[in-house]
Amino acid sequence: MLAGLPLAERVFRAISAGAEAVLLDNVTPAEAARLVAMVRRTHPPCVIEASGGVTLANVRADAEAGVDFISSGALTHSAPAADISLLVEPLSAG
Repeated sequence: MLAGLPLAERVFRAISAGAEAVLLDNVTPAEAARLVAMVRRTHPPCVIEASGGVTLANVRADAEAGVDFISSGALTHSAPAADISLLVEPLSAG
């Protein structure tokens, strides 16, 4: 079971097994940079995504850590809801 292992160990095991991608969730930009360097040395084709705690205020630091993708729920957490509906009617046979 990998859940009890430190994140760096879990990432190392994943890339050693040939993982195509890893998700760095809720890590600091400094930790992300350290893990990105390890992944690039060990398994360069692996795609790296940062997620969790990413806001417009700190997204640059995550990008500068060298990840390939960044996911941010902050873009949608405060978006206003839209009240929409979709009505579907069958096509007539003719």
